[in-house]
Amino acid sequence: MAKEQTAEKGITSRAEDFAAWYNDVVLKAELADYSPVRGCMVIRPRGYRIWELMQRALDDLFKETGHENAYFPLFIPQSFLAREAEHVEGFSPQLAVVTHGGGKELEEPLVVRPTSETIIYAMLSKWIQSYRDLPVLLNQWANVVRWEMRTRLFLRTTEFLWQEGHTAHATAEEAEAEARTILGVYRRFMEEWMAMPVLTGQKTDAEKFAGAVRTYSCEALMQDNRALQAGTSHFLGQNFARAFGVQFQTAQGDMDYVWSTSWGVSTRLIGGLVMTHGDDVGLVCPPRLAPLQVVVVPIWKSDTDSGSVLEAARRVEDALRAGGIRVNVDDRESMTPGAKYYYWELRGVPVRLEVGPRDVAQGQVVLARRTGGKVPVPVASVLESVKAALEEIQAELLRAARERREANSLRHVNRDQLTEYMEAGGGFAYGGFCGSPECEVEIKERTKATIRVLPDPEFRSDPPPASCAWCGKKAVTEAVWARAY
Repeated sequence: MAKEQTAEKGITSRAEDFAAWYNDVVLKAELADYSPVRGCMVIRPRGYRIWELMQRALDDLFKETGHENAYFPLFIPQSFLAREAEHVEGFSPQLAVVTHGGGKELEEPLVVRPTSETIIYAMLSKWIQSYRDLPVLLNQWANVVRWEMRTRLFLRTTEFLWQEGHTAHATAEEAEAEARTILGVYRRFMEEWMAMPVLTGQKTDAEKFAGAVRTYSCEALMQDNRALQAGTSHFLGQNFARAFGVQFQTAQGDMDYVWSTSWGVSTRLIGGLVMTHGDDVGLVCPPRLAPLQVVVVPIWKSDTDSGSVLEAARRVEDALRAGGIRVNVDDRESMTPGAKYYYWELRGVPVRLEVGPRDVAQGQVVLARRTGGKVPVPVASVLESVKAALEEIQAELLRAARERREANSLRHVNRDQLTEYMEAGGGFAYGGFCGSPECEVEIKERTKATIRVLPDPEFRSDPPPASCAWCGKKAVTEAVWARAY
């Protein structure tokens, strides 16, 4: 059956070509499409609905931690970026610059927002005067432009949607705590809503955000054993504050520069969702983020049955919708029930309810899970049955993804094991690291693997590695390597 569905829908199998499979699912599940503008994408309604549900959940989490939404301009004076040398150097190859407007050459070129630190700190320098004005806890939902040479739908596009948080604090300790708090918020969202388990930890200096003192990251492992950087949180120290003169009078009457953070996740999370849970039939969407959680498929063979079956399907729909379930009845007469099953399975709907004449007579519906299994349930308790199934599917997806990640993780690797592991397809490789930039570069050149994180304590090996996986010298920390998107 699975092979027939795959052939019918034209989806390449994951084993045959994972990259082609991914593109097939994104296109055929109607999440996004290619734009006439090179490197950009059109997010279709089903894909955008997933993003809306992600936004809603994250926005609530941000507000719970005291953050407020604001909006800053798309265009940034080019001179602003030059004030923070490390920042502009990191972004220079990706900048899109406007030199003309209104038919005239601009006095100063404008950069199309690659990220908003510089223009936000220009404003904070006006708004912050005293310690009483701190902390400032801002978030922005916006689009950004980074000129990419090689693009993939959702994962890497010239323009993408994201949220970017920016905060200012009176002390380094407060800013550091903020960066770690947001890392925890991201992990909670990714695991509880996306059912995508992540490793958290610190980036090396070579991998950190341009202009940051420290970068913390959430790293997920996709089904092809490549890592996806799913979200980052940065402790910026006083770098941007000094560049833009963001000073405040302390409680002791002295002047100091604010300590700041920035953090963000983007629509690449949709790509991560696809690659974490999808199968050879198509998209598998975690219930909490499914645009449609339940589809009701009425089934009849004769017109005499259609009225009662449709009426029963509508009653079930009304009951579920009243209970907060995102549900729809597929009453299209131009498609067979089997074709409808394939249609909604491809699009990742977690639960399908089948209603036929026999089901109407017995006061039941048949509940089919996208992840497998069918069971009849009484109409009288359909809401409770559906809610239980959605919760079980959500938990099952997280459990399966976590088990797959651990099955594709190798600990205490040495040089030969790390090299062979990456050549064989890889996964997460844990090993000692001496902290040498030379070792880090050589590993990347030899294996095409990068250090994804220096993992937080709960993810570290026990016992800890004593020597560097590459050079054999004393390890100063543990690192996790993987090939990445």
